[in-house]
Amino acid sequence: MQTKFYIKTYGCQMNEYDSDKMADVMCACEGMVQIDKPEEADIILFNTCSIREKAEDKVFSDLGRARALKQANPALLIGVGGCVASQEGDAIVKRAPYVDVVFGPQTLHRLPQLIAARRESGRPQVDISFPEIEKFDHVPATQTSHGTAFVSVMEGCSKYCTYCVVPFTRGEEMSRPFADVMREVENLTAQGVGEINLLGQNVNAYQGETADGDTVDLAFLLQSVAALPKVQRLRYTTSHPREMTQRLIDLHGSEPKLAGHLHLPVQSGSDRILAAMKRGYTALEYKSVVRKLRAARPDICISSDFIVGFPGETEADFEATMKLIDEVGFDASFSFIFSPRPGTPAAEMADDTPYETKLARLHRLQARIAELEKQVSDAMADTVQRVLVENVSKKNASELAGRTANNRIVNFAGSPGMLGRFVDVRIHSGTMHTLRGELVIQHE
Repeated sequence: MQTKFYIKTYGCQMNEYDSDKMADVMCACEGMVQIDKPEEADIILFNTCSIREKAEDKVFSDLGRARALKQANPALLIGVGGCVASQEGDAIVKRAPYVDVVFGPQTLHRLPQLIAARRESGRPQVDISFPEIEKFDHVPATQTSHGTAFVSVMEGCSKYCTYCVVPFTRGEEMSRPFADVMREVENLTAQGVGEINLLGQNVNAYQGETADGDTVDLAFLLQSVAALPKVQRLRYTTSHPREMTQRLIDLHGSEPKLAGHLHLPVQSGSDRILAAMKRGYTALEYKSVVRKLRAARPDICISSDFIVGFPGETEADFEATMKLIDEVGFDASFSFIFSPRPGTPAAEMADDTPYETKLARLHRLQARIAELEKQVSDAMADTVQRVLVENVSKKNASELAGRTANNRIVNFAGSPGMLGRFVDVRIHSGTMHTLRGELVIQHE
């Protein structure tokens, strides 16, 4: 009889990647199968995020619903993993005693053993240790039918921005060995994956060790991956402005497989706020990085992250952010009102700005980014874009949805047999977030 498990993921792409690895670990166990309905599951796993308070609250709200399922089925096992698990540990079991297993981002590979120990002992199991990068030696090779795949090249963060819990929940920066990354990429391309997205909390801080003891940077790794014939497109995320080396910037001009899009979080345009955040750069230094990138790749699209209402942010500080947005011309963003995380220095900072003021600032920022996003979409009309077909369109089952090199979603008529493949699409029109197009028929 099969054991059915369900995974719910919160948060960033790192968590999405970890959930895929959790599924790989579970499916490698005999009789385990993943399903998408929690009410039919024998095991429910929550892969959590603690970047913002709302994400954490959502976890405990969902745990309450899972508790009702457990009351109806006492054999149901409930596990909490990810960053909230790493931060809270045993406190999760105290707050929600019906939780059976708690595990951190670095111990997800131990899931089967933790589940077995829970069943044998009858006691909740908690393992939120930091065994460096051990998990990559224990997770099975990824099996995928998609045309794109994330490959985690490093874990953790050593920047210690004053608002962020990541160094505490995922540990310090630790890079995977160069050969391990290349092996995973080659396994994926052998399955037909054409687009590789190298992943890390600060991916451009990558310092991977080679077999002969040398250390290579992200630029070298990207060049090595791009040299594989089956790799058609290459991305990397998320980058820190302090780690954008000239070698990496130059690669955007010399490597055609590198996508014309970069996500480069800035958080604020105010030097005073950037210093309070401990970001390690000024607005001018950030703009200098963007200027160099555009000199190397004039058509590159830059998206970013913004925190609005950081403690002490004045109207002048916010205006500096709006000025930076106009000067850089970001084409997309993730923007949020500051959310104090327990244990971080920013949580202790005086914050007397009314919430209504912060919300008004956020809406103004998002409206401006939306205008810039629409300008980029409009400029793509009547161009032919190389698109990786990712899914059937959400709104029309007879259409497909693909992604352009500059990270735009395009909906167009096509057959399901094109899923996972690169096709050429002529762009007709665009809304704020998506484009519409028509397949360009390739004649042999």
